[in-house]
Amino acid sequence: MDAQRAVRISVTGLIVLGPFIGLGAAIWTQWGRGLGAADLGLAAFFYLLTGFGVTAGFHRCLTHRSYTARPALRAALAIAGSMSFQGQVIGWVAIHRRHHAYADRPGDPHSPYRYGTGALGQLRGAAHAHIGWLFSTEATSTEHYAPDLVADPVMRRISSAFPLLCVVSLALPALAGFAIGGSLGAAFSALLWAGLVRVFLLQHVTWSVNSLCHLLGQRPYTTRRHDRATNLWPLALLSLGESWHNTHHSDPACARHGVDRGQIDPSAALIRLFERLGWARDVHWPIATRLDQRRRRPGGTRPPARAHSAAS
Repeated sequence: MDAQRAVRISVTGLIVLGPFIGLGAAIWTQWGRGLGAADLGLAAFFYLLTGFGVTAGFHRCLTHRSYTARPALRAALAIAGSMSFQGQVIGWVAIHRRHHAYADRPGDPHSPYRYGTGALGQLRGAAHAHIGWLFSTEATSTEHYAPDLVADPVMRRISSAFPLLCVVSLALPALAGFAIGGSLGAAFSALLWAGLVRVFLLQHVTWSVNSLCHLLGQRPYTTRRHDRATNLWPLALLSLGESWHNTHHSDPACARHGVDRGQIDPSAALIRLFERLGWARDVHWPIATRLDQRRRRPGGTRPPARAHSAAS
């Protein structure tokens, strides 16, 4: 293994294990004390801030171009998403576009069907799709999958600032905790709950969309032949609407993933707010006839053959 690859894997390990260690530290040091209102409020705030950065920013705006955001909003969402500890924005977009290009086929960076459909293969595949793929030596070309972002100087600067933004993501809760509680103990508690534990939860919710939302749930809409993306309602709120994954894979450019009655999609609600404020335009909202054409009939139907680009 060359030095550059070893460094990359080491950094990935730190990003993955750091929040997990933080969870252990929070449980160990705070056991019996209860979770304070300030810590809970800060954790919720930073979860939504960074979570929407990933869902409305990294995913729906930058990867699939579901809407056009004003430059300041586009940059702000990219910064917020970078604070989620999920990687540089350009690399994240490239990997996700590659996932759509090869969904559940060879070439998909995190398909749970990588090792087949047998019981053991599914277990290995689920572990790979959830977290194992992060340590893969397979590179995803940003020049090929995200040339638009590579050509964008603002996105390049935000990508380069990823390590600093991770530090900021932990420092802000600690500073807020100190400002509210007035002590180093309050700052440390906020660092644990609104910093590391919040990152841990958001990471695993996002990774669960990669793994569980290709294994469990419903498939009400047609996708390409090998694509097994599912809708998994228990994750809808925590994932901010991302777990309506089958619907998303059926129509990737649509700004709303939860399109049916009762399907909560906070990210779509936020995009609607951006649109009403004049901060977003050209939003690709669901079209009833398009949904009807893609909805599976009783007994299931085979997806129609159609062109499908990674970024669409």
